[in-house]
Amino acid sequence: MHPQEIIELMIVGAVIVSILIIAIFLKGRRRKNGWLLALVIFVAYCIFFVARPFWIDAQIDKKVKLLRPYLEEHYPDEKWTISTVPHRNDGFKHLNPYYIGVVFENEPEATYYYWVESKDNIYQKGRANNGLEEFKHLEKRKE
Repeated sequence: MHPQEIIELMIVGAVIVSILIIAIFLKGRRRKNGWLLALVIFVAYCIFFVARPFWIDAQIDKKVKLLRPYLEEHYPDEKWTISTVPHRNDGFKHLNPYYIGVVFENEPEATYYYWVESKDNIYQKGRANNGLEEFKHLEKRKE
């Protein structure tokens, strides 16, 4: 389990336990409302915890679909491979799943990372190389 998930569980657990302890000291209908509030928070967090990976996947797919036309427009005669972070696998949770990696066929040693906000806001945010000194597809940041 990733440390962020442990912290989330601890915070939600503390909130639920606090509500339950307060509900113990209440009487009648208020006690039932306290128990119900704790149950609602618990169910909402469970739904969030289960649905979050699917939400991230949907957002990444949408961003990849926006990136393809951008690459076709800026590099019309080139071939490339798009890769994303396998955020559900162990060992990758510390990486930001929203950075999309692009490897161009004529420059296989370099990976360019793109950040996609919308159709009109696509930025090259970084690059990784294996000993390259010069990049062929480096883009200047629009200020």
